[in-house]
Amino acid sequence: MFWKKLFGDEKKREREDGAKLEKEQEQEQEQEKQEEQGFFKKLVSGLEKTKQGFVDKVEGIMTGRKVDEDLFEELEEALIQADCGVDTSVFLVERLRQRSRAEKITESEELKAVLVDEIVQLLQKNAEPLKAPAKAPYVLMVVGVNGAGKTTTIGKLAYRFKQEGARVLLAAGDTFRAGAIEQLEVWANRVGVDLIKHKEGSDPAAVAYDAVNAAKARKTDILILDTAGRLQTKVNLMSELGKVHRVVQRELGRELDEILLVVDATTGQNALSQAKIFSEAVPVTGIALTKLDGTAKGGIVLALANELNLAVKLVGVGEQYEDLQDFDPNAFASALFGRQINT
Repeated sequence: MFWKKLFGDEKKREREDGAKLEKEQEQEQEQEKQEEQGFFKKLVSGLEKTKQGFVDKVEGIMTGRKVDEDLFEELEEALIQADCGVDTSVFLVERLRQRSRAEKITESEELKAVLVDEIVQLLQKNAEPLKAPAKAPYVLMVVGVNGAGKTTTIGKLAYRFKQEGARVLLAAGDTFRAGAIEQLEVWANRVGVDLIKHKEGSDPAAVAYDAVNAAKARKTDILILDTAGRLQTKVNLMSELGKVHRVVQRELGRELDEILLVVDATTGQNALSQAKIFSEAVPVTGIALTKLDGTAKGGIVLALANELNLAVKLVGVGEQYEDLQDFDPNAFASALFGRQINT
């Protein structure tokens, strides 16, 4: 499925009292299949630049050659250039060395299949979707630097959950950036969900406080909280995020369900440093990787999966509402390498 329904199935059961007809089930399954196929095509298209900059280069290196140290060195360089990261590139090539010896692989064509297998395993290491709701309101806090696509990600998530029949509430916690509140308000109106906001320059923690209590009072299913992406200094920003997190945690009486870090795929290796910095301020639970369709640096997905103990949970491959989807390692690898991969 191109996204895992967190609220939809339960809402439908409540509305229909468990009396769904077999014909309706078949129609829904067919619709989901078509939507999944549509997103896979978008994924293939979105990864075209990465395919050209990474896969095609790897294919060239690993075609019609004997397996030797020169091949391994060239492959390592290609992986690094695709923003897989030095540590991840060295790790993958070392795995290929080990397996080529153990499996007595002498031809590069055989080694290519091993590389795909190792990449899929690496992607699956921390892969997981958004957590399922356990207690209302489900609270999702969104963090990341300005320009990464936080507001757009929030808008697309609001649309997703609204489509599932959930009662959605947004909170404009980025009170420092000029226009941030208005931008989120546009998304709230467009999607048709409520918004909690204060004046520009207000205390973000106060917005968070009001938002959590409003979500409780209105029996909201999910609260999505925007946060600041830039203050005068990194210390100020991280301190502010920590404060907001503590306020939400206190008012909820529990930990938040998700704290998503939005990362712009076009920034390449900067994504790693951003993830490390934000994880020091709040307990980030996963990554939403945006603008994957606009970069040849898709190898950053491998670096994030290997070097950080964080799941890439969502990927964005276009401008449409439905173009932000759950990250599926098999679908990603299949789209990247142009072959069906099921493990």
